[in-house]
Amino acid sequence: MHFRRHRHGPRWEAFAEKIREQINEGGWSASWGGERPGGRGRPGGGPRGRVLDSAELRLVLLKLIWEEPRHGYELIKAIEALSGGVYAPSPGMVYPTLTLLADQGLVEESADGSRKRFAINDAGAQLLGDEAAAVAAAIARLEDLAKLATRPESGPVRRAMRNLHTALHTRISQQDGDDAVRRALQLDIAAILDEAAARIERL
Repeated sequence: MHFRRHRHGPRWEAFAEKIREQINEGGWSASWGGERPGGRGRPGGGPRGRVLDSAELRLVLLKLIWEEPRHGYELIKAIEALSGGVYAPSPGMVYPTLTLLADQGLVEESADGSRKRFAINDAGAQLLGDEAAAVAAAIARLEDLAKLATRPESGPVRRAMRNLHTALHTRISQQDGDDAVRRALQLDIAAILDEAAARIERL
């Protein structure tokens, strides 16, 4: 079943886009290459649209690795902490990006038991310096999420968002079938979210 798509304001278009990214993080259409670093960064701006695009995630990971060598899981938890627990990138986003950083010669890998530890090198540090404004904007977006999460009035909305995230993850993980079936499910979910966004805007 497909719902009629509504036109609505940019604030709720951004909400729907953020949820679409969470769907993509499940491994269906996540992409982490070919975007301009900091392309969506807005110093001082709020968390509109995607929390972090692939280029921003790359820079945030570099920044955290620059602070200290870390494992992939530690990097996920560090980003979650920066956002006040509101956002955590999936392993399906983080680990391919770390592989990309290593392939680009921006970090060094070392074995640490059964895991890999990543440390920055001179090339990675140079890129951080060159993209300092984009790094600051991406970090600020995560910190803005943490500020929103601490507002007393945001409690019911946070609970509903967590429920939505859980429902999305559960439904997606249960989906079988070929690419066409999965694509149809994505379209149905996106249509439902667009409908919800339109209804919220009319409140």
